[in-house]
Amino acid sequence: MINLIAVIIAIASVLAALGHAGYLAMLGSAAGKRAGGAPVAQYVRSRWAIAGGTTAASLLAWLLTSGGTVSDVFAIIIAVGSGAVATKALQSTQAKYRSGG
Repeated sequence: MINLIAVIIAIASVLAALGHAGYLAMLGSAAGKRAGGAPVAQYVRSRWAIAGGTTAASLLAWLLTSGGTVSDVFAIIIAVGSGAVATKALQSTQAKYRSGG
């Protein structure tokens, strides 16, 4: 039972981290195509370390779910942490560059 919980949390963490990385990729692409987009592109480049780190940590957590109960507990801890960081980073980036509509 704990393995199923760990797997679900790890997958959610991977999705959050990939969502952040995807948003950065779209934002960087749009900034590269616009005149005056250099500050946004520079901001995106500075955020890639966070996106890469949270993606790597969440993938590690998913990998840990293939072990026993102890590794499932570690996987849950790592996945929750990396998912929370990725979600917070995505929210702060969206808040910074959200255009009204």
